[in-house]
Amino acid sequence: MDAREIWQLIRNNDNYNPSDERYATMEYRRAGRSGLELSALSFGMWHNFGSLDNYENMRSMVFTAFDCGITVFDIANNYGPAAGSAERNFGSILAHDLKAYRDEMIITTKAGYGAWRGPYGKGTGGRKHLIASLDRSLKNLGLDYVDIFYHHRPDPNTPIEETCSAMKSIVDSGKALYIGISNYSKEQAEEAFRCFKEMKVPLVMLQMPYSILNRDVEKSGLKALARENGIALTAYSPLSQGLLTDRYLHGIPEDSRMNKDKDLKKATLTEELVRKLEALNELAGERGQTLAEMALSWTLKDGDVASAIIGASRPAQIVADAKLNTAFTAEELARIDEITL
Repeated sequence: MDAREIWQLIRNNDNYNPSDERYATMEYRRAGRSGLELSALSFGMWHNFGSLDNYENMRSMVFTAFDCGITVFDIANNYGPAAGSAERNFGSILAHDLKAYRDEMIITTKAGYGAWRGPYGKGTGGRKHLIASLDRSLKNLGLDYVDIFYHHRPDPNTPIEETCSAMKSIVDSGKALYIGISNYSKEQAEEAFRCFKEMKVPLVMLQMPYSILNRDVEKSGLKALARENGIALTAYSPLSQGLLTDRYLHGIPEDSRMNKDKDLKKATLTEELVRKLEALNELAGERGQTLAEMALSWTLKDGDVASAIIGASRPAQIVADAKLNTAFTAEELARIDEITL
């Protein structure tokens, strides 16, 4: 089923019925040494899912993702721009359209950035913030529990033991099944891994930026450390905020994120970067893929990454991203390294 057929189905039938073929082509990967399996792609709601966005488009994107076999839906307490609005929108879709399919979904949320007024909502690793934030998220989502609860960023002002203890309390309460951490350095992650292990907290995921253009988790040794500890990576920004697509091969499109010159700066698109993108696009064509398809596939080329988080502004992008081919020859991998490193 292509994007047009999915969209037509949604328009013709307000009562969503998932595709019977939704599990036919998606790959499912073990989250480290845990018993949890994740779809190779996760659907992220950082952008295009908040207080300023079109609700029907949100619905169609969630339906399309689910029909493509994506079972992991990634969100956070501060996604908006009005904090909590992305959770509330997704919660509404869950309640009205997907309630019967909750057991087929892995729903994740996070705490650690500012999400409400006052000293306890500004984002910390403290017990008060983490537990209160998850309670707010569950209310927004209309759920009794989430599958994975992440600490969104390390907090140098809170002892790691307090953060780990709060996460243990959350799991013990049944409000989260598994724990993840995000944006930790190698040294911070190593300390957290030790602490969680001692407390017998089911830490399964390390969420970090990772793409052909961003190899920091490899260079720092963090990827290898996670593997040694039986923890899987989930990669965010696997397309480097859209750079690893064909959108920037011929300049800056008017409707692009870069044209707004906010989180993706115009100065990023140097002549050197364009040359790299052109060379990668040529290789993708030889593989019978678009640049985006190859970039996502590269992120998932080994078992260290359980899932890569994609975002979208329309359903067709999700259908395109789901066309994975994670098999690369040694020559192709060497050529990618030669182009980008």
